[in-house]
Amino acid sequence: MTTGAHSMDDIGRGMLARALSEDQQAFGSFFLSRLLGFRVSYDGDACLVSFSVTPALQNPQGTLHGGVLATAMDISMGHLLHHVDGAGATLEMKVQYLASVTAGDVVCRGTFLRQGRRTSFLQSEAQHEDGTLIAHATSTWTRLRQVSPGADDGR
Repeated sequence: MTTGAHSMDDIGRGMLARALSEDQQAFGSFFLSRLLGFRVSYDGDACLVSFSVTPALQNPQGTLHGGVLATAMDISMGHLLHHVDGAGATLEMKVQYLASVTAGDVVCRGTFLRQGRRTSFLQSEAQHEDGTLIAHATSTWTRLRQVSPGADDGR
């Protein structure tokens, strides 16, 4: 199958080359985020994950796949938590899809709803470049304790 001047094979090779262009797994740039073309930035008390909708990110109906959008929203919340409080893990996440997207740029804006010592509640809004709200997510996160290698972690 071809998409414009490029085949899916060419597009996939380009995505993989971008993902493999660095050998790191760090906040802001890790394999999956590079593969999907996500760009991570911070704006005050928010984390922004932006990306362009490409044919490789679409479902067979020709719209942005909901799992890709959910991943971007999860990253916007998780990166914000890490940026502010340190490592955390998603306990639960709910996504409401409000509109479909076939092309253009998307920005997911993660913010805190409530920040606790161990448990925090976050949200992310995904917006198309034309201003359309396309999805809203809420999530519950727990902070992960940092354990030094070789230390007794109390288990």
